[in-house]
Amino acid sequence: MTKTVVRVGVGSCGIAAGALAVLHRLSEVLGSREDVVLKPVGCVGLCFHEPLVEIEREGQRWLYGEMDAAGAERVVRDFLATGEAPAEHLVYSTVTEAPENDMLGKQVRVVLRNCGIIDPEKIDEYIARDGYKALEKAVHSMAPEQVIAVVTESGLRGRGGAGFPTGLKWKFAREAKGDLKYVVCNADEGDPGAFMDRSVLEGDPHTVIEGMVLCAYAVGASQGVVYCRAEYPLAIKHLNLALEQARERGYLGRNILGTTFSFDIYVKEGAGAFVCGEETALIASIEGKRGMPRPRPPFPAQSGVFGKPTNINNVETFANIPWILVHGAEAFNRYGIGKSRGTKVFALAGKIVKGGLVEVPMGMPLREVIFDVGGGVPDGKTFKAVQMGGPSGGCIPAALLDTPVDYESINATGAIMGSGGMVVMDEATCVVDVAKFFLSFTQRESCGKCPFCRIGTKRMLEILTRISEGQGRPDDVDLLLEMSVQIKDGSLCGLGQTAPNPVLTTAKYFREEYEAHIRDHQCPAKVCSALIHYTIDAEKCIGCTKCARACPVKAISGALKAPHVIDDGACIRCGLCLKSCPVKAISVE
Repeated sequence: MTKTVVRVGVGSCGIAAGALAVLHRLSEVLGSREDVVLKPVGCVGLCFHEPLVEIEREGQRWLYGEMDAAGAERVVRDFLATGEAPAEHLVYSTVTEAPENDMLGKQVRVVLRNCGIIDPEKIDEYIARDGYKALEKAVHSMAPEQVIAVVTESGLRGRGGAGFPTGLKWKFAREAKGDLKYVVCNADEGDPGAFMDRSVLEGDPHTVIEGMVLCAYAVGASQGVVYCRAEYPLAIKHLNLALEQARERGYLGRNILGTTFSFDIYVKEGAGAFVCGEETALIASIEGKRGMPRPRPPFPAQSGVFGKPTNINNVETFANIPWILVHGAEAFNRYGIGKSRGTKVFALAGKIVKGGLVEVPMGMPLREVIFDVGGGVPDGKTFKAVQMGGPSGGCIPAALLDTPVDYESINATGAIMGSGGMVVMDEATCVVDVAKFFLSFTQRESCGKCPFCRIGTKRMLEILTRISEGQGRPDDVDLLLEMSVQIKDGSLCGLGQTAPNPVLTTAKYFREEYEAHIRDHQCPAKVCSALIHYTIDAEKCIGCTKCARACPVKAISGALKAPHVIDDGACIRCGLCLKSCPVKAISVE
């Protein structure tokens, strides 16, 4: 019997969009049919089209977006009745033209190869797609040093941000002396706008587990920890279930796959401190201490969790490992350029048409990632910049859109690759406001250990705040730059060392915008509330009263069908009147 597979995306993004109602309705409709398999799956990356429902038959696929329960039922019923896929709401297909065919066609899926395809709660579905094949190969036919050699040859670099060669890191851990060694997965994804690790853990937890077990075999570790922030409850649920299944099948625990190799993993839930993404602060948190960094050396490979040799990689790094061991180093480093090999997962957020997850070959120009894959900037507005690397990264302007996405090229702009967040900005984005946002984040998340970070970020935030309020001083930009250098040089860990990056890059590429705030008391992007005013054009106003009804502070007055006026002293610059006006009679000056 030819079976039809119906998948419903119930990752966090899908659930937020209403996918559970879709899944429940389809379960009611299809529950008794033996010719249909209904699968809850993770995020396929098209978050902007959620909820998503996919139909697959005989290897052919049709993916539908923006589904509600009734729409999904109609599409599936029509397909089962006629054998033909309806065109309405179709966003991707392997057999016919669809809007997102090009978007997905430009991607290369290694890390995301199973996300949106398999049920993450069923280990057999992972195994059916070469799952644990790499582990079987390694423990039965490869020495630990051979595993490290393959990883080294692949050119894989740490996907957590620094880009340190993974094979070399494993080699150091292998050579470290100790009766007990740890392998730690850093899933403390704290960057605003980043959700790569969460989606992988939700949609394909076994690939991360297999990657960790392979690392443990290579470096000689017997204990593993996944450090995941508690704000990811679905990821933690799927991860714990996958760990239980892996133990039951012999892929984890004592005498793995009948060998003398033993290794187990537990999940440590973090409390959401951004600084715990730094590996020494993460180690302190695992040990039950306050998450604060310590000086290095010694590095974790020599003295990590409870003083034992420890290897730490992030979710995406581990997710690459099984694919590399199955397909070979050459297959992996066929993608990428220079010293940046393989693929990279990015979370596209901000002012972009196709927000979601993408996985592209290293070396693809920023322009292609943002415009060809991400669909560009919405509402006909102009691209201004992209923030890469989160609060630790920097702002890359439109003039540098042809920069290839590789570690060295991105670093040369003043930004960093980071874990993979891309926050896109358009012409209506104020760079001073952006810098203030990221500084407020890092200032709040500073552990307080270093005076340069604790006090310096506070002083920088104060300067940015007064600039945005029209109280800037002529030397403020130079003072920000001077403080940035001092904070970078004087801070102990990566949080403080990179906290000034948003200011450094925005001041470098958009200094005139800073000067406009200070010299002219104007916000060119018309964002900073202290520097803008809302006015109503009396000739355009039709007196519909919509703006007055939308105003939360009653700052707008006027009779029905007569021109309205705004009390500038009472106005709080919320912009609701601007959005509500049907004739565009309201302007910002």
